[in-house]
Amino acid sequence: MVHGCLNSELKYKKQNRIFVDNMRFITPADCKAKLDRNELQVIDIREKYEYIACNAGFTNIPMDELKEKLNALNPGIEYVVMCRSGKRAEALVNFLETEFSYANLLVLEGGIQGWAAQIDQSLQLD
Repeated sequence: MVHGCLNSELKYKKQNRIFVDNMRFITPADCKAKLDRNELQVIDIREKYEYIACNAGFTNIPMDELKEKLNALNPGIEYVVMCRSGKRAEALVNFLETEFSYANLLVLEGGIQGWAAQIDQSLQLD
């Protein structure tokens, strides 16, 4: 299921930063179903060493490199952004939505930890 963080679509300021209330999340099960239908792509924003240690085969673009590669993202494709637990993905999606007006981004609930627990138990997380 894809759902918004809150039912408001307003931006608000908190400690001189702008946040988006309508950030969208997707469960690992729903992400897998959409992947199977080629309806989205997943970007793993963890650092290279994290990705090498454990990955599900998604495209790895570390968080600090993604801003430089934004032009490569297709605005017609829905992207799921994931990290280890979901916190970095939330921060990055918030940044991309507020600073660059991206509207085609979802956060994977639980990150690779959620994916490993619900979809691929063979993944070895440290």
